[in-house]
Amino acid sequence: MLRKNGKLGKKVEEILVGEKLHLTETIEDKDLLLYLGLTNDSNPLYIQHDYAASTPFEKPIVPAIMLNGIITSAISKHMPGPGSHIREQNLKFLNPVFHYETIDFMLQVEHVDAKQHVIDVSVRAFNADKQPIVEGIFKVSPPY
Repeated sequence: MLRKNGKLGKKVEEILVGEKLHLTETIEDKDLLLYLGLTNDSNPLYIQHDYAASTPFEKPIVPAIMLNGIITSAISKHMPGPGSHIREQNLKFLNPVFHYETIDFMLQVEHVDAKQHVIDVSVRAFNADKQPIVEGIFKVSPPY
């Protein structure tokens, strides 16, 4: 939690087009159970192996909103960091993520509009087999 004199993220005038952030996340049972418990989401596709086996996925998948959460957390913590605010997002979920998969996320600043106080951050994510998982763009207001 940011304390009274805590460090804020980068201000709009400190951000450069082309800046990148790479992070790797592995989806663990604890993460899934926390999400499902907090949201009261009981979709059998996420947790029931017998149901998931009868679908084209063949095994339980990770909720797309969890992947979204990893991305928004990276924006809040690192790019541009604490004090920032997501104003808009457009994401495509291209392939499913299965339990225990490791996902590589790449975020990049695509545009800086100092006058409107907004930056565009693109995101791409891939699984260990280099299949695309997520792609999209976020419009973010950096800290003031």
